[in-house]
Amino acid sequence: MTAHDCRANHVEQNRRYWDDEAAAWHEPLARDHWSQTEPRWGLWGTPESQVSVLPDGIGGMRTIELGCGTAYVSAWLARAGARPVGIDLSEKQLATARAMQAEFGIDFPLVLGAAEKVPYEDNTFDLAISEYGASLWCDPYQWIPEAARLLVPGGHLVFMRYSPLFALCVRPEGAASTTLSRAQFGLTRLDWGNHVEFVLPHGEMLRLLRSSGFLVEDLIEVQAPQPAHRDYAEVPADWARQWPSEEIWKARLAG
Repeated sequence: MTAHDCRANHVEQNRRYWDDEAAAWHEPLARDHWSQTEPRWGLWGTPESQVSVLPDGIGGMRTIELGCGTAYVSAWLARAGARPVGIDLSEKQLATARAMQAEFGIDFPLVLGAAEKVPYEDNTFDLAISEYGASLWCDPYQWIPEAARLLVPGGHLVFMRYSPLFALCVRPEGAASTTLSRAQFGLTRLDWGNHVEFVLPHGEMLRLLRSSGFLVEDLIEVQAPQPAHRDYAEVPADWARQWPSEEIWKARLAG
């Protein structure tokens, strides 16, 4: 039995964290994200024109945002002509998403649930996407095979997460340092007391994607810009200009 199989269930812990704590500080950000005319990804607001996260021909695609939060990624997809669905386990996050839908006049289904078990049939979507949603908060050994189940053959999987190097260097208290704080072997689950995150090393992630039927098309390690719009408590911009704090995986389901 591997480490991720035998640990306590993370879903309820993360649901409580988002409903009781995190949703409050994400709500003020929602309007800014929804109002963006060009997608800007991740901590450093990296523009879509720079990283080309989205596949070509997004118009008409059926998309599922796994761990959608306030669903601004799905709003970007809807503006581009896609037919999005968002799923998230936090009622408060989805309430903010619905308020944004009403304010901006963009409507699409929002589902309360976990990305590890999505209530849609096999082969329903053309694109599964996650920006710090399922990609960080869900067990990858559950949500990645679930994404494969949901996608049509040839469908796209795109996700953004913390980099393994950041996970190795971030400390329980304070920001990422230039010293390794944990071992890479066995790196999967990060317990922070009131919530749980998941970061697999590159080798394990590559094997998991391949075993789930995906062909990896790209891995983009994101560098913080100069100047950066802000620092974060967990990662200063100076650190992220030297080493990747976040990364984007792009894969396609075989077939």
